[in-house]
Amino acid sequence: MQRFTVNIKLPARTLTGALSAPNRGAADWGWQGLIAYGCHSLVLVVDANSAQTLQVLERHKASVVKVKWAKENYHHNIGSPYSLRLASADATGKIIVWDVATGAARCEIQEHSKPIQDMQWLWNQDASRDLLLAVHPPNYIVLWNADTGTKLWKKSYAENILSFSFDPFDPSHLALLTSEGIVFISDFSPSKAPASSGKKVYISSPHSSPSHNKLAAATGAKKALDKVKILISNEKPSAESVTLNDCLQLSYLPSKRNYMLLLYPREILILDLEVNQTVGVIAIERTGVPFIQVIPCFQRDGLFCLHENGCITLRVRRSNCSITATPNEEPDPEPAQELVYDLRSQCDAIRVTKTVRPFSMVCCPVNENAAALIVSDGRVMIWELKSSISGRNVRNSSSSASPLYSPVSFCGIPVGALQNKLPDLSLDNMIGQGASTGEELRNSFLQEVHLKFLLTGLLSGLPLPPFAIRMCPPLTTKNIKQYEPILAVGTSNGSVLVFHLTSGLLHKELSIHSCEVKGIEWISLTGFISFATSTPNNLGLVRNELQLVDLPTGRSVAFRGERGNDEPAIEMIKVSHLKQYLAVVFKDKPLEIWDVRTCTLLREMSKFPTATALEWSPSHNLKSLRKKQLAAREAMARQTVASDTEVSSVESSVISLLQEAESKSELSQNISAREHFVFTGADGQVYHLTVEGNSVKDSARIPPDGSMGSITCIAWKGDILVLGDVDGNLNFWDLKARVSRGIPTHRSWVKKIRFAPGKGNQKLLAMYNDGVEIWDSKEVQMVSSLRSGRNVNFRILDVDWCTSDKVVLASDDGCIRVLDLSMKPSCFRMDEQDLIEPVWCPYLLVPRASLALKAFLLHQPWDEKYSLDIMDIDYPENENIKNLLQEQLNSLSNDIKKLLLDPDFTLLQRCLLVARLYGDESELHFWTIAAHYLHSLCQEKPAKPDTAVLHEQLLNPLDICYDVLCENSYFQKFQLERVNLQEVKRSTYDHTRKCADQLLLLGQTDRAVQLLLETSSENAHYYCDSLKACLVTTVTSSGPSQSTIKLVATNMIANGKLAEGVQLLCLIDKAADACRYLQTYGEWNRAAWLAKVRLGSEECADVLRRWVDHLCSPQVNQKSKAILVLLSLGCFTKVAEMLHSMRYFDRAALFVEACLKYGAFEVNDDTKLIHAVYADYARSLKLLGFKEGAALFASKAGESGKELLSELKQPKEEVTQE
Repeated sequence: MQRFTVNIKLPARTLTGALSAPNRGAADWGWQGLIAYGCHSLVLVVDANSAQTLQVLERHKASVVKVKWAKENYHHNIGSPYSLRLASADATGKIIVWDVATGAARCEIQEHSKPIQDMQWLWNQDASRDLLLAVHPPNYIVLWNADTGTKLWKKSYAENILSFSFDPFDPSHLALLTSEGIVFISDFSPSKAPASSGKKVYISSPHSSPSHNKLAAATGAKKALDKVKILISNEKPSAESVTLNDCLQLSYLPSKRNYMLLLYPREILILDLEVNQTVGVIAIERTGVPFIQVIPCFQRDGLFCLHENGCITLRVRRSNCSITATPNEEPDPEPAQELVYDLRSQCDAIRVTKTVRPFSMVCCPVNENAAALIVSDGRVMIWELKSSISGRNVRNSSSSASPLYSPVSFCGIPVGALQNKLPDLSLDNMIGQGASTGEELRNSFLQEVHLKFLLTGLLSGLPLPPFAIRMCPPLTTKNIKQYEPILAVGTSNGSVLVFHLTSGLLHKELSIHSCEVKGIEWISLTGFISFATSTPNNLGLVRNELQLVDLPTGRSVAFRGERGNDEPAIEMIKVSHLKQYLAVVFKDKPLEIWDVRTCTLLREMSKFPTATALEWSPSHNLKSLRKKQLAAREAMARQTVASDTEVSSVESSVISLLQEAESKSELSQNISAREHFVFTGADGQVYHLTVEGNSVKDSARIPPDGSMGSITCIAWKGDILVLGDVDGNLNFWDLKARVSRGIPTHRSWVKKIRFAPGKGNQKLLAMYNDGVEIWDSKEVQMVSSLRSGRNVNFRILDVDWCTSDKVVLASDDGCIRVLDLSMKPSCFRMDEQDLIEPVWCPYLLVPRASLALKAFLLHQPWDEKYSLDIMDIDYPENENIKNLLQEQLNSLSNDIKKLLLDPDFTLLQRCLLVARLYGDESELHFWTIAAHYLHSLCQEKPAKPDTAVLHEQLLNPLDICYDVLCENSYFQKFQLERVNLQEVKRSTYDHTRKCADQLLLLGQTDRAVQLLLETSSENAHYYCDSLKACLVTTVTSSGPSQSTIKLVATNMIANGKLAEGVQLLCLIDKAADACRYLQTYGEWNRAAWLAKVRLGSEECADVLRRWVDHLCSPQVNQKSKAILVLLSLGCFTKVAEMLHSMRYFDRAALFVEACLKYGAFEVNDDTKLIHAVYADYARSLKLLGFKEGAALFASKAGESGKELLSELKQPKEEVTQE
């Protein structure tokens, strides 16, 4: 038996169905681990791991067109806790910022009344986390403070803006996709609107270029590509060549700097923004399925693509090494032709119909190993990538793509073959970088991996309306043990869905009918009768289906047997109060009375007119019958006792036998109690009839009330009878006092009236064409009202009572809402609802608890033992919070529990794993870089030959998505590959010149000279370029020429020719001076780039240190970025000091501990700092109420921690004295 709980306090909730067309782009997967998407005017929040709906946000009046989760790229503490913030925008231009956990709106923003085209939270500055940039049609971008709703600035542009994308590497760069082309903004700042109107470039559509019709030729896309060289030009293209910019999406690649992708239905173009040139095309063959969306990854250079058939594909860039080439093939003459993205995995497509189409795809931003597809019929499908390791030599030679290899490291640190690891944790733990060359691969233990998509979660919505809904019989003291609040929903395709309303989940779907279900009546807690009618034929006759369904088994019986073909349609069915009898009312045919228990027809009321409304009376004679039965039993008992003692006459024994037989039959069959019902004819006359056993008697007729029109519905409870008519009048009859009151509601036809369940509860629910009202029939006054078009945008299709104080409404937007008596659409608190499966979401805990949970996971082992049981440690919070924490711990997957309990799992890996579990962006980047450099720099301490270190760095470099934080050697290699590609792709003089400039800066003088000499003699720059070529070849290290060039360079820089001066300085190996000049003129990123590609490690470190000081200055205030740069330089002590000064106590303490493990600190020099960090961290843990952790760190903090230790121990002593 189920555990005995009476929780029939149903939460107010909304069951949703199909989406509307404007919801197409409204979906987002946040760092918080939750998916939000728009459904009509609602915003749904879904947990991706357990596929459960956690929250439905209802406040918008129009369809939601965009949703965006706030970024988590900041340090979390008690002051700025983990919280669920979401912005949603609708078709009338309103933006609402939500606190999702409580369901409350934090602020509402409105500028214009047109749908918001795009919006994005700013993520990069340490100053404020509340800034939201939105595109208000047709051509405005507005920056909002999303906490207060104030407008910071507004800027308009010449064309209509469709969407925008921020450069992930440079927060001041922004690209707008407009109706004509792209506008690049390079002076974006939160403090003021961009001054310039941006640099405008035009896209000539690839379809209009002559090459496009040749794409399908046998030569393939490669040759055609060379003809699609220029796509981006500064001149406006001629009218006939461009039909319309059919670019679907524009987005910067987060995996490497200065690349952008443009999505067209049949191809994805990868642009190199340094030369505004296409360097890669992913084209779909003529038979392929077009794209509708693409999401680029940051951890690996991969793309998640969504196709029109709902198939999600993952494409990963092929690495440039030619491992696969076998010696007998002739080698490719130009190796780096273009960026090639190989299809690595694809999931199953869905069945696309008129109403079922893929709407959008979202990808998990933390791990990038899962994608969710949102379908127009309300389904959400969650696909996860799984990797499998294949045998080394089993590769089938036919696949052209080079193999993918597993990474060397797990959670940032190289691991041996035997260590515990969880390859499916994230994309970068599944596949290695593939940047190494063949020789190295052969002697390392890399394994080849294959990726596949697995469907791990599916949420389905309600089918399309119309619906007929009916709640199961109410809770009483008798059925309390087995009661479950279930709602039956009849749909237009003939199936009945049964929902469990405490969880909101679909309990059963029963296919019962072949046409639209018109009504459902329950006959017990586990059975119901439903009826459906087909569309009428030309005589107006239909096929009626009336089925009796048993819910536990799903068995259904045709209730009226063979009847039902070609007769007038059933209007309604009503079951009597004791569930004994059923009245079936037809359109133009007398009503029928059936016995529910035996499925027999008692009487066809042919003498009476057709009923327009009918209701069973709540009064019956069951109690008096039971009394009679008991009396008979007692008499029998007396007789049998008497007959034992004295010899009785024959008669008495015969009588007793008869009585016994009678009582047995009465007990085995339920006694037939007498029940009454009333119905009205078309003339308004009320007929009152009684049914007993199998006889139906006519008992009274009441003449029509002159003030009422034709009666449409009746409700009866206790002594109150209510009639509703076609004109919207309600007539209340008090049968005891014999008075009637008519109330005109002026709301047209009363479609349905129902009394609320519960003894003495006289509330009444009335449904009209345009809404619903709740009345109190005792006081005869209205409690609340809901009107379509006035307070809500949907029409009500059906209503019922859920419990004595909650109603359920089905509406034409495909939703079913459970509301309280005020009928105001309300959001519930997420912690109040019962979930079937526990959900890992520390964001739902109170701030203190979520941070304490984090500390508990990070500082394992406690008391020398690893445990995931919060009760094992001294954490003096109240039981509720402890239980919530334990629920969170239990909801972690077994794989992750195994890692957390593994003693070999190092502190750095633990920090990275917890950053992923919490979806903490700033923490994830910090620990990735910290783990990498602590591991690589501190292993060099023992005298290792340089080659071995280099070898490891090449095999396991920091991902290029960290850009200037990567190792210099890897960074240089990447930049050279990039220039090679640009050189192959160049098509105009401008491109050639840019390539030559880059080559000079990279020190590749020979190739630069070749390019300079290509300039044609007609070109205006012919003379300059020729002289420059001579200069480059003749620069020698003689003193005078060097000093001359240096003087010329400094003059050039002083006169505003910064780039040219820097080039000259690089020619004479004065790159360090060049970097200094660049920094003086504010070109900090360029200086860092140059230092990484040209300078030795010492000089490079000087340049980057100056950059760090600049980033820390108050006007720039990007300390978090400065810390990452310091990590890449190996200045670990400085990092610890900065973290401590920024009051990032938890991160500082963990970092110090990791450094001590790696021997990165000289213990005696840094003791003071170490103690200060530990003491402050202990204090912050004490604030969280996490005493055990506080004591642990206080004991490590030497002198500084002694006072704190004594404070922590005092309360314990007091307790012992008592």
